[in-house]
Amino acid sequence: MTKDNHRQQFPALANKAYFNYGGQGPLPEPALEAIYEAYKRVQLGGPFSGEVGAWVVQEAMLTRRAIASELAVPAETIALTEDVTVGCNIALWGIDWQAGDRLLLSDCEHPGIVASVMELQRRFNIEVDVCPLAATLNEGDPVQVIADSLQPNTRLLVISHILWNTGQVLPLAEIVKVCHEPPLTPPWQVLNEPPLTPPYQGEGQEDLPVNNHKVRVLVDAAQSVGVLPLNLIESGVDFYAFTGHKWWCGPEGLGGLYVSADALVDLQPVFIGWRGIVTDSSAKVLGWKPGSQRYEIATSAYPLYSGLRSAIALQHEWGAIEQRYAEICRLSKYLWQRLSEISHVECLRKSAPEAGLVSFRLTNGMPHNQLVGLLEKQGIMVRTILNPDCVRACVHYFTTEAEIDRLVGAIAIL
Repeated sequence: MTKDNHRQQFPALANKAYFNYGGQGPLPEPALEAIYEAYKRVQLGGPFSGEVGAWVVQEAMLTRRAIASELAVPAETIALTEDVTVGCNIALWGIDWQAGDRLLLSDCEHPGIVASVMELQRRFNIEVDVCPLAATLNEGDPVQVIADSLQPNTRLLVISHILWNTGQVLPLAEIVKVCHEPPLTPPWQVLNEPPLTPPYQGEGQEDLPVNNHKVRVLVDAAQSVGVLPLNLIESGVDFYAFTGHKWWCGPEGLGGLYVSADALVDLQPVFIGWRGIVTDSSAKVLGWKPGSQRYEIATSAYPLYSGLRSAIALQHEWGAIEQRYAEICRLSKYLWQRLSEISHVECLRKSAPEAGLVSFRLTNGMPHNQLVGLLEKQGIMVRTILNPDCVRACVHYFTTEAEIDRLVGAIAIL
């Protein structure tokens, strides 16, 4: 399918230059139709009937399979949620936190996740450490920064696969390896000194940042699902929370959480409802559903399931994920190069972006929110980011160079 034909499937692209895929992707016509037809089927069958009940079970199963195929994981590892934040909260609150446990957070996480961590800290008296990943955008090693920030009682690392504010892509597999594999040689043996009594305190060795157990890894995948070729099994990640309404261009209100088979053993359900439990013929609760389905709750907007599957299928009509990702990188590099030519624009990255997010600053004194407002009046959609203070433009594989030229031209004449 050509790019022009593909774009015609998206009504929102007919009258604007759209660069807000990282906030919400436009819904394609086939997905809109699938949602409508699903709602109609529910009403014709009877919203609460045996027929529709069986259809709901089938729809959920098909949707988990479609998502699992994109992430290269078994379908039973996927829980259907409303969005990224719900998925992250399931993982955050399902851990059996004890006072004094530590949680490691990057300094580039979304405020919604930061707020959840703050409440965990208040309620369970855990310690929260913040590792400075923002400084590694153009130089430095994020894996080493994380490794240096781990403590003996760190239980969870919370990061994003693609940082939502700067667009940096983190090397997930390498980060997971550091968190899952404790050092083979304790530091006192490296120093040819006798071992110390835990927690390894002694002269010159206080609070050594040593990870001597597996640290779980929770990933906010808001900006990576639908962009990067993924194989979560190979990455070793424990929890991967995502949504369908951004880069998959599916309906808002439907996302998911991947929980690895190893992490499933220790993660308890937080939100509990009939979809996640097993009962007998007398409605006695027997336990949790197998796999990640135990984290699902109750009644949802089931017609959205077919809408998301339709949106994912439409992506494949254009090309495989590797082709789509390559086109995203080509177009984001083009945008980055064009913006770099403008004297009053500073791109945050000093090299070409690794994904579809391009963040930049104005150096002529114009407030960024004013720029966003001026561009929107011209039918050009971008957004502000508060930390760091910048403007973010997102390109998808079906963005056109003409759209990019239109955006760059409008900024150049400010």
